[in-house]
Amino acid sequence: MKKENNSSEQEYKLGLLLEQAQAAFFSSREKELAQYKISPMKVAVLQTVQKIGREATPAEISRWLVRRSHTISGLLDRMEKDGLISKSKNLPKKNLVRVTLTEKGKKALRQSQKRETEKKIFALMPQKEKMLLLSMLEKIRNKGLKLAGFSTPPYPK
Repeated sequence: MKKENNSSEQEYKLGLLLEQAQAAFFSSREKELAQYKISPMKVAVLQTVQKIGREATPAEISRWLVRRSHTISGLLDRMEKDGLISKSKNLPKKNLVRVTLTEKGKKALRQSQKRETEKKIFALMPQKEKMLLLSMLEKIRNKGLKLAGFSTPPYPK
C-alpha cells in the first residue's frame, strides 16, 4: 500500500510540475511578446497557418493546436478583426473557410520569431537532454490526447 501512495504522489508531482512549467513558459513568452502587442496563442495560430499553407482551415488549425474548434473560431474572428489573418470562403465548398496571413500577420510572425525566452530557458540544457525531453513530452502528449479523444496533431513530429 505504501508503494502505491508513493507512486501516486510522484505522478501528482509530475503532473503539477508539467502544468507549472507550461504556465511559467507561457507567461515568460507572453511578457516577451507584449512589446509587439500579440499573445503567444495568436503567434501559435500565425505559425500554424504558415506551416499548413494554402490548406489552412479553422478545423485544421484546431487539430494542429489541440484546441476545440469553437475556441479557434473565436480567436480567428478576433485575429481577422485585428488584421492579422483573412478568412475567405472556398468556392467549390461554400461551407469551407480558408485562412491566410495578411501582411500585418506576416510582420507579427517575423517579430515573434526572435524567441529569446525559449533560447534562455533551453540554454540550461545540453542537446542530449533537449532531445530526451522532446521524446518524453511527445509520449506524454500522445497518451494524453488519446485519453482525451483527440487525434495526434501532425506537427511537431
